[in-house]
Amino acid sequence: MKMTTAEILEKLPYDNPFLFVDSIVAVSEQGIEGKYTFRKDLFFYEGHFKGNPVTPGVLLTECMAQIGLVCFGIYLRSEENVTNIAQLQVALTTTDIEFLHPVLPEETVTVISEKVYFRFNKLKCKVRMLNQQGTTVCKGIITGMLIPKANE
Repeated sequence: MKMTTAEILEKLPYDNPFLFVDSIVAVSEQGIEGKYTFRKDLFFYEGHFKGNPVTPGVLLTECMAQIGLVCFGIYLRSEENVTNIAQLQVALTTTDIEFLHPVLPEETVTVISEKVYFRFNKLKCKVRMLNQQGTTVCKGIITGMLIPKANE
């Protein structure tokens, strides 16, 4: 039986201040959609950029990876009874992201990830991030490994 969205969120290996997932809107065998709000009090806005805060591209990529690869991978692996994140190693292997528009403090973004393939523990996804107006702010490909840890 597949996991619920709440169960997926419970299995994430992240916590504040490095958790970039607020909710999962939809998930299926083919893809996932989730949301995150970049609150104005997040630590990195103070210095990126002085007087004109913009969300760093590396954190946009991280948000897309957490929703579009890790949450999605946990869902896909749940069918194989690998549902304890302590039993799963997650490693980002490649990213190819194009940045089109800035994401400002207090913006809620939507990440949409579509599976390209999932085989031999490797998940490759086509991802895009939309702002509140539905404009694509960044898009690309993210690939990662979701490998069960060997019994210790």
